[in-house]
Amino acid sequence: MNSPPGVPMAPQPIKAQEPVRFGEDFELDLSARRLSRGNRVLKVERIPLEILILLIERSGEIVPRDEIVAKVWGKGVFLDTDNSIRGAIRKIRQVLKDDPEQPHFIQTVTGQGYRFIAPLLDPQEEKGAAGENERGAKAPMHGEGEDREGIPRARRWLLLALAAGVGLFAVTYAMWHRRADATGPKIKSIAVLPMKNLSGDAAQEYLADGMTEEIIGRLSAIHGLRVISRTSVMRLKEAKLSVPEIAKQLGVDAVVEGSVIRDHSRIRVHAQLIRAATDEHLWSESYDRELRDVLTLESDVAEAIVQKVDVTISEQERTRVLRARDISPEVYESYLRGQFALNKRTRTGVQESIRYFEQATNTDPKFAPAYIALADAYDTLGEVFVGAPPAETRPRVISMAQKALELDPQLADAHVLLADTYRKQWKWTEAEAEYKRALELSPNHAAAHAGFADWLLCKGRAAEAVEWARRARELDPLVPATNLAWILFQARRYDDAARELHAALAVTPDDPIALWFLGFVLVAEGKPGDAIPVLEQAVFVSHGSPGVKGVLVRAYANAGQREDALRVLDELKRQRQREYVPAAALVQAYVGLGDKEQALAWLEQAYKEQSNLLQWIKTESTFDPLRGDPRFTDLVHRVGLD
Repeated sequence: MNSPPGVPMAPQPIKAQEPVRFGEDFELDLSARRLSRGNRVLKVERIPLEILILLIERSGEIVPRDEIVAKVWGKGVFLDTDNSIRGAIRKIRQVLKDDPEQPHFIQTVTGQGYRFIAPLLDPQEEKGAAGENERGAKAPMHGEGEDREGIPRARRWLLLALAAGVGLFAVTYAMWHRRADATGPKIKSIAVLPMKNLSGDAAQEYLADGMTEEIIGRLSAIHGLRVISRTSVMRLKEAKLSVPEIAKQLGVDAVVEGSVIRDHSRIRVHAQLIRAATDEHLWSESYDRELRDVLTLESDVAEAIVQKVDVTISEQERTRVLRARDISPEVYESYLRGQFALNKRTRTGVQESIRYFEQATNTDPKFAPAYIALADAYDTLGEVFVGAPPAETRPRVISMAQKALELDPQLADAHVLLADTYRKQWKWTEAEAEYKRALELSPNHAAAHAGFADWLLCKGRAAEAVEWARRARELDPLVPATNLAWILFQARRYDDAARELHAALAVTPDDPIALWFLGFVLVAEGKPGDAIPVLEQAVFVSHGSPGVKGVLVRAYANAGQREDALRVLDELKRQRQREYVPAAALVQAYVGLGDKEQALAWLEQAYKEQSNLLQWIKTESTFDPLRGDPRFTDLVHRVGLD
C-alpha cells in the first residue's frame, strides 16, 4: 500500500466514523475533528484542520484551490485565496513536520492545487495483524525470573533502560533544536507588503493602504531592523510574485502579508510574517476591533512582528512602536482618504487631500498625524510640477509641522518636512539639526536619508552625499533612483547619472522627473541634440511644466535651434502672466541663450522668491558661465554657501 513520496496513489475511501492513520503514528479522528500523534493530541486551528480532512478524504487526487475555498469557507465569500490557503497549508505542514520541497504528506501541484500523498493505513488490517500476533505469541509462564506481567525481569530492565535512553535523547534533541532555532538566521530586514482590501468595496482601498503605511512607520523606528519604504512596497501591489521573488527584489529577510476587512464600525485584520528564503510561516494572527481602536490594533501588529524578528529594541524605540490612542472613525476616515488623494501627486489630488486633512483637524484638533499630512500636502503643492509660490506654501509647511510636533515630538515625518523646508530657505544649521533628529527617531526613513544627501551636496560634500543617497535607495529599492541620479549629476558624474536615469526610464518610461533630469545631464555632457526629444517628452507628460521648458530652451539654444528656443521662451513669459512660473525657469533659458545680464537679473528675482534652484548654486553646472561675475559671488554669499 505504500508508495514513494510525491507519487500519486489511487484514491483510498475512508469511513466517516473510523479514525484515519497515516505516517508512522498520526491518527485523525474524523468524528471528533481531532489530530493526534501517538498519545498526544496536536493543536491545529479549525481552517487548517478542515483542509487536511478534505485532502485526506480525496487522498491521491488533486484538490483545486477553488474547491478548497468552496468547501471550507463557502461560495461567494470575499477571500484572499492565495494568502489564506497558503497560510493554512503551511500550518498543516508545520504540525506534520512536512518539507514542502520533499513532501511526505502534502504535495503542491503548481497552478492547480494540493494532493495528499501519504498512504492511509487500514484500521481493519491493523486489527487483524494485531490479532494474529496475539494468537501466535506464546505467553511465558509466570515463575522464577518473571515479573507479575509475565515479562522476564532481565528483559524488563532492558526495556526500562531503553526507554530512559530514548527519553534522554528526546530531551537532548529538543534542547538542541530550540537552541538551533534561537541561533538560526536572524531577520535583519523586512518589507510590509500592501495589505489587501477584502471588504468587497473598492472604495475601501484607502483603509488597507493606510494600515500598510502605519505599520511600516512604526517598524521604521527600530535601529536594528532595515524596513523597506512604503513607496517601494506599493509598487508591488498588483504584482503576481511569490514571497521569495518579492524578497529578492527588495533584498529582505522576511515579509509581512495581510488583509483588511471593514464591516461598518468594525475592522478585521489578518497578518502573517514569512521568512523569505524558505517561505516559512513564522507568525500569524487575526484581529477584530472597533474602528476607533484601529491605532491600538496597528500597535499590536507591530509589537507582534518585533517579538518574532528577535531584534534588540530600546525603551524609546518600543514607545514609538507602540504609541496609540483612541480616534473617532470619522477623523481616521478623513485622514486616510486625504492620504489616498495626496499619493496621486497631482494638483487636483493635493487640493482634495487638503480638504480631507482639514476636516480631520477641525474634528479632532489633537490628532497630530493630520497636521503632518497637511504639511506634506503644502510641500507637494510647492513642487515644480504642481506649481505654487514658495511664499504661499512654505510658511504653511512649517506651521503645520510645528503644530504636529507640539502634539507629538516623536514624529520623524514632521522633522523631515521642517528640514527640507529649512534647506530650501538656506537655513543650513537648522536643516541639519532636523535631519539628524528625524534619523534618530526613524533610522529607516528613506526621505530623511535622501534629504540629508541633498543637504550635504548643497554644502559641496559630494562624496558623502552620494553615500547617503545610496542608503536611501537601499530603503526604497523599487523607486526610480532620481534623487541619486540628481546628486551624481551635481557631482559632475554625468555617465553614472545617465546610467541611473536610463535604468529608471526602462521601468517607467514616462516619469517626468527622470526625463527632466536626463535632459539636464545630456545638456551638461554637450549633447543638446539628444536632450531635445527627452525634454519635449518631459514637457508633454508634465503638462507643460515651466521648469522643464526652461531647460528645453537651453537645449534648443545649445543645439543651434535659436528660433525654437525663443518660441519656448515666449511661451514661458505668456504663461507667467497667467500663473506662477518660477524665476528659475527663466534663469535656465537665458543662460542657454547666452544672455548673461538677463540671467543675473532673473537670478536676483529667484533669490527674492527663495527659489529651489538656488540651493544648488554651489554645484549646479548651469551657473558655470556666471561664476566669475562679482554679482554671482555676492549671491552665493547671501545664500550662505561661500
